[in-house]
Amino acid sequence: MIWKLTAIDTKLLCNSPERLFQKLKQTFRVIGVHQRWKGHSAGFGFHPHVQQDIPMLAMRREDASIWERRAPLAPSHVRRLTKKGVRVLVQPSNRRAYPAQAYVNAGAVIQEDISESPVIIGVKQVPIDNLLANKTYVFFSHTIKAQEDNMPLLDAVLERNIRLIDYEKMVGANGQRVVAFGHYAGVAGMINILHGLGLRLLALGHHTPFMHIGPAHNYRNSGMARQAVRDCGYEIALGMMPRSIGPLTLVLTGSGNVSQGAQEILQELPYEYVDPKDLPQVSQMGSTNKVYASVVSREDHLVRKEGGRFDQEEYEQFPERYYSNFATSIAPFASIIVNGIYWHFSSPRLLTIPDMKRILQPQNTPWLPSSVGSPSLPHRLLAICDISADPGGSIEFMTECTTIDTPFCLYDADYNKQSESFSGPGVLVCSIDNMPTQLPLEATDAFGNMLFPYIDDLIKSRSDKPFEEEKFNPVVKGAVIASNGKLTPNFEYIMDLRRQKATFAAGEKSTSVLVLGAGYVSSPVVEYLTRDKALHVTIASALHTQGEALVNKSSNTSSIVLDVTQRPDGLDELIDQADLVISLLPYSLHPMVAKKCIERKKNMVTASYASPEMKDLHDAAVQSGVTIVNEVGLDPGIDHLLAMECFDQVTKHGGKITLFESYCGGLPAPEFADNPFGYKFTWNPRAVVHNTLGAAKWLEDGKIMEIPAGGQLMDSAIDIDFIRGLNLEGYPNRDSIAYKTLYGISNASTVLRGTIRYKGFCDNMKALRLLGLLDMNAHPSLHPHGPEITWKQFLCTLLGHRDDILPFNLRNLVLERLEGSEDRLAALEEIGLLDDEVITKHETPLDTLTNFIANRLAFKTGEKDMIVMRHNIGVEWPNGNKEVRNINLVVYGDPYGYTAMAKTVGYPAAIAARMLLEGEIQEKGIVVPMSTEIYSPMLKRLKDEGISAVEKITKL
Repeated sequence: MIWKLTAIDTKLLCNSPERLFQKLKQTFRVIGVHQRWKGHSAGFGFHPHVQQDIPMLAMRREDASIWERRAPLAPSHVRRLTKKGVRVLVQPSNRRAYPAQAYVNAGAVIQEDISESPVIIGVKQVPIDNLLANKTYVFFSHTIKAQEDNMPLLDAVLERNIRLIDYEKMVGANGQRVVAFGHYAGVAGMINILHGLGLRLLALGHHTPFMHIGPAHNYRNSGMARQAVRDCGYEIALGMMPRSIGPLTLVLTGSGNVSQGAQEILQELPYEYVDPKDLPQVSQMGSTNKVYASVVSREDHLVRKEGGRFDQEEYEQFPERYYSNFATSIAPFASIIVNGIYWHFSSPRLLTIPDMKRILQPQNTPWLPSSVGSPSLPHRLLAICDISADPGGSIEFMTECTTIDTPFCLYDADYNKQSESFSGPGVLVCSIDNMPTQLPLEATDAFGNMLFPYIDDLIKSRSDKPFEEEKFNPVVKGAVIASNGKLTPNFEYIMDLRRQKATFAAGEKSTSVLVLGAGYVSSPVVEYLTRDKALHVTIASALHTQGEALVNKSSNTSSIVLDVTQRPDGLDELIDQADLVISLLPYSLHPMVAKKCIERKKNMVTASYASPEMKDLHDAAVQSGVTIVNEVGLDPGIDHLLAMECFDQVTKHGGKITLFESYCGGLPAPEFADNPFGYKFTWNPRAVVHNTLGAAKWLEDGKIMEIPAGGQLMDSAIDIDFIRGLNLEGYPNRDSIAYKTLYGISNASTVLRGTIRYKGFCDNMKALRLLGLLDMNAHPSLHPHGPEITWKQFLCTLLGHRDDILPFNLRNLVLERLEGSEDRLAALEEIGLLDDEVITKHETPLDTLTNFIANRLAFKTGEKDMIVMRHNIGVEWPNGNKEVRNINLVVYGDPYGYTAMAKTVGYPAAIAARMLLEGEIQEKGIVVPMSTEIYSPMLKRLKDEGISAVEKITKL
């Protein structure tokens, strides 16, 4: 067939050959002639080798998200390409912000099959099944940090011989990105967070002008959004912000495109810029008729660990030499944080999980007049817009991005959890990873303008050509992630990082906890931990039956018989296999376990006191990067949590602590206190008895009071009457004066920590001491391999008499030794110490007696115990007013479940273990739960387990 070119056709051929080809194809189809264009055919009068020289580029549709409406090139950019003779293929998409006809009008060919193009560009990741082999692809791959979700994509790129060019790595000589959506990410992010701020404040009880700002995608363009923000600003300037909210301070990290875009929107409000160092003053004294903005650069929060000034070049090369003080010097004074910085995995984080626990604690609000009836804010920080959207990056707790469908989450730091709500405790977070697509037209235009100077290099790329032979612009060459079936030299590190992450992830998915000991408190520890079925608990116990009893309660547990004092090598092996160790062994064994954990770089938890031997391990633990949490039981443990919560509340509001008295004890419930001691054992019997012989030291009205070790402690008991109906007494416990420093209560003139018992306990323990039954030295009559001996015979030996003495004479001798107390004698007779029962001997009188009374004073089936704790805290306020805060904790055991002692020791230890596993406790060394970021979440989680205190304030 002969085709005659008209003048119009000739003009099309010169100016837009693609449109002429389209016209020819349509005509041929009409007359029944089918000639498929393949880009290399000999049709339409052109020689094949001429066709092959036509440069070609394909733009794929975006299918990573239903919201993705951007394109890498706008029709205006396509028109410039087609005028230069570039054949541009565009996959059809009705979701794209620019309609297909706009690209047709610009000279593009709209077709589904783009396989003929050697170069394919897009915006977001390409589904693996849609990746065509032997092509050059250009898009944001999100692979350069070995992001787990995109590693299968990278594998497919390598396997299919694809050359992958990533916009994110197109950087200039100054290291700054030259192709990015950052500006409009900042614009959309600021619009979104102002919209979310209105909803969050409404949930907190405040109607504000921010209620009239919508999400960014609600507006046709940013100009319409700016007008809404401008209207909001007008109302703010008129004083329509509730005074109870106080000054609004916005902190923006970075000064690049993201920050600049966010600031453009911010500047539609009445604003004032302030230096970061002035934020503390501004946050308290600023006006509510404007907003305050502070742009934070690296030198404002990065501090050299070894001292000296911030050095940009050094930081770029050695970021590990610096730490960030953003969480302590800037974030506590921010109402909104807009984060737009790039984060590298070796860089310090802006906000860690423990940082957020501290920042989100209730704060003092000095700007709030007492006459204002509106509710005050729970804390200053209201919202975070994490535009960087880097999961687990500079904002550590954001492990997943939010979406345009669900743009906000409420992060509760105390539980380290997120919810899709605007009400409740926490901070509102927006972290959408495709923020610019909410303003798709403007974002596409701006991105295309930045990309166009490099488009010729991209078009010339051929995946079958060796990467080394390509004459790319340095900007393009530096952005080639993969070529010729392998990673390019600059990105070979991805595989190493990937292996590291895979190893870590494998460990996370099969988290293993080693619990040493299967005694009284182990059961609630194991039960709490195994609620997470991805966590496995191994119980190591010297007694097989104890370990197996715990294993039978949960499928993700196992037990092993191990006496750590006899087989330390077996303990080494178990620690090697664990991610965390919980020691519920006798306190004297904790230092040995801790040393092994430090050697193997494993974290550890114990409920016991941080003994001097444990404290001596602090530096070694820090150097090893190990955390060893101590004193997370009842006493010590919950007593610390309750005390520090009260102390911090008082000091934050300007008060000072003048008195601290604390008593705690584990007792039988009143109806089961049916023996002369009023006591039954729920934990280590030897420790209970041995503690009655200890020394004590406390501060009373400014005077140091002291009782030496040896038994005089039981003479110091005083009556305790804070719970009517309970006949209680108490005595000092260990060195209380040390807690004046540990608790930070330097103004306190009285500091006393004591133990609670039912009345009669102290006097009867004194009786045991008077008879010599608490002697810790070996006694020849108690040698395990010696002849049998009864309690009656042994008492005769202790009293220096033959064992054939008449019973009434023995009673008289005992009575004389007991200082004539018939009550003491009756108590000893009742528990069987004057009987002819054969003794089970344990070398020393103390150990032999402990074994005996552990059985005599044991809980029977159906009986329950009780925990009683009392804090008396004296407070003095700046105006001279005084008060006493009484904090009472009473917990009952379940007669067919956990004892109160097991719950109050086991649950806090288990909670601390979970916090360690989830990165909520990051302090290294020997740690006790005195800081806000530890005690606050622990108290809330204990409340979920039914363990909570009641506070009463008495004005003086």
